[in-house]
Amino acid sequence: MIRVWFNHWFRTAYSLIELVRQTEDEDIYIIGSNLTAESPIKLMCDEWYVEENLREDEYVGFCLDFCKKHNIDVLVPYRNMAVIAAEKDKFEAIGVKLMCESSCLMDLLEDKAAAYEHLSVSGINIPEYRIISTASELECAYKDLSARYDRLCIKCTNDRGGQSFRVISEHIDKYESLFKYPSSAVSYDSLRRILSEKASFKSMMIMPLMSQPEVEVSADCLDCGSERIIIPRFKYSGHVEKIIYDNEIISMVNKVMDIIAPKYIIDVQFRYLNGVPHLLEVNARMSGGLPLSCAAAGVNIPALSLKKVLGREMTAPKYIKETKTISFVEVPTAPH
Repeated sequence: MIRVWFNHWFRTAYSLIELVRQTEDEDIYIIGSNLTAESPIKLMCDEWYVEENLREDEYVGFCLDFCKKHNIDVLVPYRNMAVIAAEKDKFEAIGVKLMCESSCLMDLLEDKAAAYEHLSVSGINIPEYRIISTASELECAYKDLSARYDRLCIKCTNDRGGQSFRVISEHIDKYESLFKYPSSAVSYDSLRRILSEKASFKSMMIMPLMSQPEVEVSADCLDCGSERIIIPRFKYSGHVEKIIYDNEIISMVNKVMDIIAPKYIIDVQFRYLNGVPHLLEVNARMSGGLPLSCAAAGVNIPALSLKKVLGREMTAPKYIKETKTISFVEVPTAPH
């Protein structure tokens, strides 16, 4: 039996855990934990625990103790992933394998500006951007970029989940906005006024606003020669998505993988600018939409990664490379 621990994953990881459970020729036992007692992923776990809200410097010690107490074989981290990865040797010393990338790679990709600079090679389309940390730098960057692009956006260079993402607008009708859903828009004047309150602020990135569709690519490199799995998923409005094996997208993902050399699953995102796909970001983890890609291509990528971390012999899987329309369908599930 292989005891696999998922620590505080997002709620849609329910399907990812289900895919890991389906690993062929393995008896998988799932232990889950979360800060939220009734997270939906609890339904997919054999054992369930509620985590304490610990500081980062306390969390690795908690994880090591948890692994010992519950005889964990493989930890698939999400909460404090980079901190855990930095202590890989400590986990291996107690017989625990980590299914995640190195902390160095995570730190690189977490800094959007550093990642863009690292990936700025021929064949990878990088959008034009400016890094700012003062109000005067904002003014210069805005004046420069707005002369060439119709709409701009801004976000922190170390943003996660798009929390700091804002679309810069010339003017926002505050009255009309009361009768609409809250948006990510901010007027340039408001942005400048807010940032002027600080002599300097943490680095932000200002760049042209890229249009739909967003393309999310699930990619994995297997220990089967040079075999790679690359599945581009085009995300349209209305929760409708399409698997389209676009050669330009696939070529750029291959170049990204050549440069960063991931061991497991990565999530590469693109958006279009003037009809040309540009790199948005690279995440060193499984995405919530990965089960859609797996279903469309007929391949279980999380299970293959688990086999890889366990050191099992594998043959290159065959997967379906056809254009398909896909979508999530929610099914009510009651606890046992």
